[in-house]
Amino acid sequence: MYKKVTIKPQREASLQRFHPWIFSGSIHSVEKGTKNGDAVILINVKGEKLAVGHYFEGSIAVRILSFDGDQSIENILNDKLKKAYSYRQQLGLVDNPNTNLYRLIHAEGDGLPGLIIDIYGHTAVIQCHTVGMYQHLSSIEEVLVGLYGSAIHIFDKSSDLISEAKEKNYIRGSYQRENWVENGYQFDIDWEKGQKTGFFIDQRNNRKALQAYCRGKKVMNLFSYSGGFSIYAQSAGAAKVVSVDASANANEICKRNFQLNFNTEHEAITADALDYMKDMSREFDVIILDPPAFAKHLSAKHKAIQAYKRINLQAMRHIQKGGILFTFSCSQVIDALTFRDTVVAAGIESGRTIRIVQQLSQPEDHPINLFHPESNYLKGLVLCVE
Repeated sequence: MYKKVTIKPQREASLQRFHPWIFSGSIHSVEKGTKNGDAVILINVKGEKLAVGHYFEGSIAVRILSFDGDQSIENILNDKLKKAYSYRQQLGLVDNPNTNLYRLIHAEGDGLPGLIIDIYGHTAVIQCHTVGMYQHLSSIEEVLVGLYGSAIHIFDKSSDLISEAKEKNYIRGSYQRENWVENGYQFDIDWEKGQKTGFFIDQRNNRKALQAYCRGKKVMNLFSYSGGFSIYAQSAGAAKVVSVDASANANEICKRNFQLNFNTEHEAITADALDYMKDMSREFDVIILDPPAFAKHLSAKHKAIQAYKRINLQAMRHIQKGGILFTFSCSQVIDALTFRDTVVAAGIESGRTIRIVQQLSQPEDHPINLFHPESNYLKGLVLCVE
């Protein structure tokens, strides 16, 4: 049974534009007894059905799962999971021996707000970012088994915001060491303790793009995590590759990845990236800046903009003449124009001549909902710094 949430008469426009978020200011009334995570049906003041979704007592009051008010949540999950799987098959990612890491469900991008599912070989790592989605874990498991077979391992790594979520919760199976590959390169992945679901799958295409600029060059990978960009640079024939990350554990994984791919040692430095850049020599021809999300909420937007400006300014000051800078933002609240304006401000202060060579985004298994611009979260620029 759905609880009823009534929309104010003048606030139905966003539904007509198929935006999947209903903000609290648009709510006329909420049926008594409605709790966080409850499945709700959105209606107008005339009582007409508009959509179904999950309720939350916060700024985003309802995340819409379907604009068909007659569908059940179970049918929605079943339908959209199967469509997402079919789409990844079309992309050539399912059963691909050359790349067995990909995103199956990209929240709003696949019509399932609050749900992330990443596939690592025979393991599906789930992150539920809403209480409502977390309550459907058993239904999600059932569909995944139907798609991938009974041998699929399922690990729940849901948000800390969800009090019911458990650490290291294997819903099905257990940790399974496999040969994890991306574009033919091997990676050691720790989804239990690692960032996000264990690996930054969203940079797959951008790591590949980096290779065009690395032959014979000295490359610095800042905020390097497990060394994804570093592996691609080394493979492309870089003369020198250095990785810098604040996490000693991440650097150990980075070193293991170099052993896996090249059977060689790697210079992975444990340090704060901004502090390290201040004293960095100007020997590097290519610099990669892939920091964590500096802003996860609008309240942190201003501080995030200042942080992006500082790190880009330092990189611009320390890169070789004619050097290539790959710079990224994965903060959803920082849109592409704001990010670009921030980089422009850093460029002006650096006093150097800078050109945009490429504009980068997220890969095809992280689809952007046409009606939800916020799902376009990964922004990247390739800059030539004279």
